[in-house]
Amino acid sequence: MEIPIYLFFVIFSCLTILEASINGDEPRFSQQQQQPIKRSDFPSGFLFGAATSAYQIEGAYLEDGKSLTNWDCFCHSKPEECGENGDNGDVADDHYHLFMKDIELMHSLGIKAYRFSISWARILPRGRFGEVNPLGIMFYNNIIDNLVLKGIEPFVTIHHEDFPQELEDKYGSWLDSQMQDDFVHFAETCFKNFGDRVKYWITINEPNLVSEFAYEKGVYPPGRCSQPFGICLAGNSDVEPLFVMHNMLLAHGKAAKLYREQYQAIC
Repeated sequence: MEIPIYLFFVIFSCLTILEASINGDEPRFSQQQQQPIKRSDFPSGFLFGAATSAYQIEGAYLEDGKSLTNWDCFCHSKPEECGENGDNGDVADDHYHLFMKDIELMHSLGIKAYRFSISWARILPRGRFGEVNPLGIMFYNNIIDNLVLKGIEPFVTIHHEDFPQELEDKYGSWLDSQMQDDFVHFAETCFKNFGDRVKYWITINEPNLVSEFAYEKGVYPPGRCSQPFGICLAGNSDVEPLFVMHNMLLAHGKAAKLYREQYQAIC
């Protein structure tokens, strides 16, 4: 049976229960919801999980050979646009140092699936223009091995918006067709190193948001746009989102084809 290369997650938030527990009250349910959601309400095989992205949780932004990413540079140069009070991902949740505690916490909650992303700049600091970083590979191997040990299925997002800044500086990243080759090289590096334990892959997270927010409205790196969509130093909101989406779709297709033809059967 073929294993899909994409996955949709459904996230449930029981806000009523959370609010009640914070206030020390008993949970209250409306007439339409007399009973809380139970695991047994879902079919067997349904996976309850958690999802994260590398830039938002890892921190350690220049440790163990990792290079600067597009998000690192954007948040350092435009702190007012990156997060509240100038927050950034330099430390974030410090998952890079605390991942064992995080995995133990997931295990204690009964989580059976964990979707996380690979930091492109951590395993390929210079993209296809440099070597693979063995310390980056070791970090993700440790995460995957410990997830499997705890009975948690790893779901890996190959690209969740962050990539080595060098690719932006060299040729403009997703505006140029060269980014397709860099992405396929990155994806194959992941398949080779993690594919023996990872059976579920997401190629590119929400490409529609990248094209809109990074190249139409200019609020994501590299912050490109034109009026009336936004005020940026450079960009063309009418055409650049189309170029970016075109390259991302082709990069996805090439990586998926490579996986199915060369790695799916042997991983």
